[in-house]
Amino acid sequence: MARHSAARTVVVWDALREVLGVDQGADRAASVVDIGGGTGGFAVRVAELGHRVTVIDPSPDALAILARRAEESGVADLVAGRQGDLASLLDLVPPGSADVLLCHGVLEIVDDPAAALDTLARALRPGGVLSLLVNQRHAAVVARAMAGHFGQARTLLDGPTAAGAPRRFTADEVTALLDDAGFATTALHGVRVFVDLVPSSLVELEPGSAGALVELEQAVAARPEYLPLATQLHALATRR
Repeated sequence: MARHSAARTVVVWDALREVLGVDQGADRAASVVDIGGGTGGFAVRVAELGHRVTVIDPSPDALAILARRAEESGVADLVAGRQGDLASLLDLVPPGSADVLLCHGVLEIVDDPAAALDTLARALRPGGVLSLLVNQRHAAVVARAMAGHFGQARTLLDGPTAAGAPRRFTADEVTALLDDAGFATTALHGVRVFVDLVPSSLVELEPGSAGALVELEQAVAARPEYLPLATQLHALATRR
């Protein structure tokens, strides 16, 4: 099950590891902010590379788990949890102070994505990198149709969502929003292209299939023709 789970995050982690290991330089600790980082699934791994991470999340329970996780991994001195959300980001993080900012699964639930990206840009230093992970609309349409929910699929097709429902984005919408907020998109990846279509039982039963699935996800992540099939889109963007 662990390897099947790894296929869900490998593309994002590969991209982050390159940014933090190459762009920041092995001898320089980056200041990383993880907005909505919850229990630290990414934050602790980033700290294990030697970087300082501030996790901002509205849930005190999630932040308590984060603290325990960081302690168990030996990086408690590099991980700080702060209770808050995007609206309070600039009260918790000095403007222009972050080298890298992770925003994974947050843009879908904010009232105004454009305003949210403007806030994220203000938290980053010029030249800082945003890691943005959002749900992708095309895959959601296909998933609803395959499950027999044709009305839901038709509603999603043209973009509108029910009041209070999470948003979903296309690749063009993501890059346009980033451009308007003053970011230059440097990479766009498809995440979970196949992993959500393959039964986990199949992956666990067939010897070597979990590793092969991870490799397949890595192989198609940067191919534009597979972006519409991806459950999520991952963008790396630099603040101009």
